[in-house]
Amino acid sequence: MAAPSTTRSVRIRPSALRHAGWGFMAVAVALLLWIGVLAATLPDTVHARNWAEAWIGFDLLECIGLAVTGWLVLRRDPRVAIAASATAAFLVADAWFDIVTSPPNWDVVQAAILAFVVELPLAAICGVVAFTAPRWTHVRR
Repeated sequence: MAAPSTTRSVRIRPSALRHAGWGFMAVAVALLLWIGVLAATLPDTVHARNWAEAWIGFDLLECIGLAVTGWLVLRRDPRVAIAASATAAFLVADAWFDIVTSPPNWDVVQAAILAFVVELPLAAICGVVAFTAPRWTHVRR
């Protein structure tokens, strides 16, 4: 006799999904308008407090994301799609901010090399893991 399933099926009304979809679209439009305001008003440079702590914390998030993704891959856990997606987003954001916040000298070249050799390929791998996870996570060793 098979063990009872511990997962529940969640039913979401189609109208709720439609409202959520349009809600996300409305927020995207509002954000686009806000981006226009920022583009027109933000200064080119600024001194940031806690700069080192911000970058260390962000890299720590990436480290945790990579470790959790790796652990869930090894366990063939379907939640790997969530971890891999979040980690890919962290890696892309890190590559972007490393490049655009680097001074225009050798630092920006180093940031670009790191982005194109390490961060973006890792983000792509995480994306593949997230996208393909439904096909292989149900298979047990």
